[in-house]
Parts: sequence; C-alpha cells; structure tokens
Amino acid sequence: MSSRRPGKSVSRIKTGSFERRLSLTKAGLFAGTRMASHMATNWFSNKDTREQRHRAMLSSQARFLVDELGRLKGSVVKIGQVMALYGEHFLPEEVTEALHTLEDQTTSLEWPAIERVLKAEIGAERLAELDVDPEPIGAASLGQVHRAVRRSDGLELVLKVQYPGVADAVDSDLNAVAQLLKVARLVSFGPEFNDWLEEVRQMMHREVDYRLEARTTEKFRNMLGSDPRFVVPRVLQEYSTDHIIASTYERGHSVGSPAVRDLPLERRSALGEAALELFFRELFDWGEIQTDPNFGNYRIRIAGEEGGDEDYDRIVLLDFGAVQSYSPAFLDPVIQMIRASYEQDLEQVIEGGVTLRFMSRDWPEEVLEKFGSVCMSVLEPLARDRSQWPDYAVNSRGQYRWKQSDLPSRVAKHAARSAISRYFRVPPKEFVFLNRKLIGVYTFIAVMHAEFNGEDLLRKYLYGEGADATNPVASSTTQITKA
Repeated sequence: MSSRRPGKSVSRIKTGSFERRLSLTKAGLFAGTRMASHMATNWFSNKDTREQRHRAMLSSQARFLVDELGRLKGSVVKIGQVMALYGEHFLPEEVTEALHTLEDQTTSLEWPAIERVLKAEIGAERLAELDVDPEPIGAASLGQVHRAVRRSDGLELVLKVQYPGVADAVDSDLNAVAQLLKVARLVSFGPEFNDWLEEVRQMMHREVDYRLEARTTEKFRNMLGSDPRFVVPRVLQEYSTDHIIASTYERGHSVGSPAVRDLPLERRSALGEAALELFFRELFDWGEIQTDPNFGNYRIRIAGEEGGDEDYDRIVLLDFGAVQSYSPAFLDPVIQMIRASYEQDLEQVIEGGVTLRFMSRDWPEEVLEKFGSVCMSVLEPLARDRSQWPDYAVNSRGQYRWKQSDLPSRVAKHAARSAISRYFRVPPKEFVFLNRKLIGVYTFIAVMHAEFNGEDLLRKYLYGEGADATNPVASSTTQITKA
C-alpha cells in the first residue's frame, strides 16, 4: 500500500515561541542593518542607479528572509505562503516572488513523531485498528497526510495529521513575521496592512481548526451529494480529533496528469464547466467559497477507470480548510458588478466598485471608466456580446478557448497600461480572496484546455434561467458516459 513520496524529513519542528521569536528577531535585525547600510551608501548614486540597486537589495533581503522562514517550518511557512498569494497589494514584488518559493517546501515529519501524535490523539487501541503507511503521500506546512486501511473491513482512508504545536504558535508566529518584515524595511505598516494582517490571522486560525474543517467538509459533501460530477470525502469521526482529520481515500489523477490531458475535448470541457458552475453555486447560492486555488486540492476521477462504475468524469474536492463565508453586504455589490458587466452597464460596474471601497467618486471620470472596463473584461468568456473576442480565443464552433485566450495576462496588461495604478486603492480583504478564487477557477479550466461558452451558466445564476437547480448536470454542454 506504500505511496512513497520523495523529499527530506525532520525529526521535530521548532514550535516553542521563544526559540522561534529569537530566530526571527535575529534575522530581522540582521536584515534591517543590511538595509540601513545599503540606504546610506546608495544615497549618492543617480536616480536610475539608486532604483536599480534598491530593487536588487529588496530581492536579496527577501531571499534571505524566506530562507530563514523556511528553516522554521510549521505555521511560519504557511504564513509566508499566504502572504505570497494575497500580499501583492501590500508587499514589494521582489518580496512576493521570494515568498512564492516557500510553496516548494516538501519537508515532512518523520514517522515516530507522527505516530506519537496519532497515539496521543486517538489512543493506541483505536490506532491498532488501522494499518497506517508510515510514508506520507503529501506534506505541507501545517501537517501531512498518510494513507491507511481499516483492518476489519479493508476501508481505505487518509489521515491528515497536524504537526504538534503549530496551532498554538499561530499568533506569535504571525506577529514575529510581521515584525521581521517591518524591521527589514520590506513593508510599511498602516491601517490597510494591519486589517489585512488580521484577516491572515483569522485565516490561519481556521486552517489549524481541524474540527471546523471536518464540519465544513461534511457540509460541502451534503450540498454536493446530488451532483454526480463531484466527489467529497466522507469524514470518519471515530478517528478524527482536534488535530487529525480522518476521511475516506478518494482516488483520482492530478489535474495536469497525462491521463486527464488525453481525455477527449468534450469531456475536458465538461469538467471545466463543472468547475465554473461550482464557483457560481458557492458565490450565488451558498455564500461560502473555497478560497485556496491550489491544484493539490483537486483530483480527476475518470469514468470507468480502475474498476469504477461512474457514468461521469468527476472532480474530487479535497481540503476545506480555506473555506470562507461572505455576508450579503459584501456579496450583493459583487453580484451587482457581475450583472452590470454582463449587461455592459459601465455606470453600475463603477457603482459596485465604489460600494466595495476600491473605487472612489473623487477619481477622474476617465480613470473610473477605465477601471470599470477592466472589471468588465474579466467576464469575457461569459459575455453575451462575443464580437470582441480575439480570433485566437474562438474555435471553429464559436466556442471560447480558455487556454488560448490568455485572458488573465491580457487583463493585467490592460490595467498596467492605464492610469489605474496611480489611484487604485487596496481592495477590501474579502475581494482579495475572492479574486484569487476566480483566477484559480479560470486557470483550472485553462489547464483542462476546455472550450465552451459560459454565458448560459452565468444567466442561470444571475436570472434563474436554464437548467433546474435540482438537476445541475442538465446545464452541462456534454454529459459524460463511460469510456
């Protein structure tokens, strides 16, 4: 049953607040001294040279600090990963680029330490009911996952085990990382940054709350129970605790695997359409959104493969630790902007942005209109007016080619060429997470090389048109039968 994974392992993770704070404080002071020396010697250079040297110094500082974060593991690494994903509005580009390298951390905790956690949490007698593979099938910053088989009936399951002490270290680690960034002069503290930092704090506490994640997993499993396009693992409460989530093992291929890539276009498009509709259900119906776009949270189960009897290719949904609930006060103007974008009502798009506090009526009208047009362009694959689609983004049947369209890059360039950056405000923290989710959905569909028009799906959720909500599969372009 072994599913060995390559990578280094360690016998323990530093979780004592004193030793972690000491390590981060030393790193911050050293980095701060380097930056102060650089600024003093760089003062006499000309403007272009100063700018070039300053960016090089920022990059060097960021790499140094990321190396220090990586050595400490645990929640410090997760905090860095979250900052890389959601910190582009607060941190220099050089810092976010360096923080992204933390996503490559593959160090796991050695089996004796994990076994001690399992025995302490569920007891030796209950643990003896399981045959646990000592080699993890996945390791992350907060914990790792082991496959197991229940001896009594052969049930395959996975145990997600949280590293000891990381839950207790969240607050001190976050404070220490924030202070490190400040001392190293990589960020300026202010109300907007502090608000965002508190959102990261709340997100981290949700991530380490395995009881909450177990309940959320079961909630999504029930909400998607009648939709044959999705699989959500069943939580096994008898083996779950505050620091362990036990759930059924759900087979499937990685999103970018050759087996998925080789599926016929119609089937890949149906999977992409399913992912888009799931996002619409989260946004329009549930107000609860899985905000982590990591592809490791998804698997593709191919119809008829490995002895399965499914009639559909299915998306296996894993890891519900990053689910966020949104209030109507936030979602209503977001939906207003989506509806206005679809209806090409620029004024209402601007009004929604003003309500969400990342546009201002004080801006020049030209900037407001440009910002609104950028927002509207995000809905290109869902548009009613397809005359503006680039030729390379349309196939011979008039369907949108999500991969070839290169939409995210075009939208970013559109925004960069405008005067928006001089006026742009830091968006509300909720919007930052929602935007990341949308990018993740678009990227998923692009990786599928899917080709379909999203208008009918959008109209279904905007106006209640199309397939009945009790029959979600009926809206798909293609229903998948066994291979």
